[in-house]
Amino acid sequence: MQARLLRFKKDMTTALSWGLMIVVTLLVLDVVWGVFSRYVIGEQTKWTEELARFLLIWVALLGGAVAFGTKGHLGVDYFVGKLHSDAQKLMAVVSHLVVLFFATAVFLYGGSRVVADALLMGQSTPALEWKMGYVYLALPISGIFIILFTIENLIETLADRGNGFQSETESEVVAPVEEDI
Repeated sequence: MQARLLRFKKDMTTALSWGLMIVVTLLVLDVVWGVFSRYVIGEQTKWTEELARFLLIWVALLGGAVAFGTKGHLGVDYFVGKLHSDAQKLMAVVSHLVVLFFATAVFLYGGSRVVADALLMGQSTPALEWKMGYVYLALPISGIFIILFTIENLIETLADRGNGFQSETESEVVAPVEEDI
């Protein structure tokens, strides 16, 4: 079962990474066009700044989800690393539960409410005239990914006999390098 979960996680991370690459490409093209239109044509296209802002929101939230899924997010586990392995595992479970609560309450529930309220009120962007609810969709979508990654990490931590703070790169055994003196 764990092999299927790891494959599912890898597929989700790959799909999310490809989507993120597309959004970053659009962001770069938009900014380049904005600079070109401002300095070469003489008047900046009015929608470029707004689109860049919205794409940056999506990049930040989806990028955070990718970092969380690949265990590349920031973590301060120096003191936890000094604890007994059972206490480390307990702290890992507690941190997964806190992240799960936060992602569910803030990203998924709160983000869904923001999307629904914005669509209900008919808010639209000034330059692009998009519905703001679609811009806010980045919150619940990234929340879904963070929740799925957290559940997978929680299952992995509970199934692991070691501590829950070992990253994927730390789990690989690296042979020491011998030097001739």
